[in-house]
Amino acid sequence: MGDGHYWGMHWFWWILFVILTLMFFYWLANAVGRKRPGQKEERESALDILKRRYAAGEIDTEEFNTRKRELERGR
Repeated sequence: MGDGHYWGMHWFWWILFVILTLMFFYWLANAVGRKRPGQKEERESALDILKRRYAAGEIDTEEFNTRKRELERGR
């Protein structure tokens, strides 16, 4: 019974366990840095929002320049 017949199978399970553990940590490292659907990468600054609104035609040039000066003064 104790002639070492199953030693090969014992090492197989250890190797499988190590491989699965490494795969899990690889997956975890990639999942943490991944962007979620609908999530913005960075929060838009007030100036970026103002530029976007101006480009979309929501505000005119005079209002854009006034608000831009206010934002620059507040820095």
